[in-house]
Amino acid sequence: MSYYYFFLIIGLSLTIILIYSYLQRKKDIPFELFVAALKNENDGLFEAAVITYETALDEVKKTRFGSNNLKNKIIGRLKVLHTNIDYNNNLRFTR
Repeated sequence: MSYYYFFLIIGLSLTIILIYSYLQRKKDIPFELFVAALKNENDGLFEAAVITYETALDEVKKTRFGSNNLKNKIIGRLKVLHTNIDYNNNLRFTR
């Protein structure tokens, strides 16, 4: 009889650990998108970086306890990238 409780506790523990790890992985999606956007920005792919930043911003807004720090960083980067893209487009027209 005590063996059944032992296996029940182990099964419940494994289930809780799997659910916890899934939830932790899901929380990192906006940060992973932010890192991918930084790589695109550093490679000079500004349009791709804007798309990835906007996707990361949407993911941050979807999370219940979104990080305001990450949200503010993404918004700041988007402002800089839009300014940079506008500058590059205006530079093409003047040449």
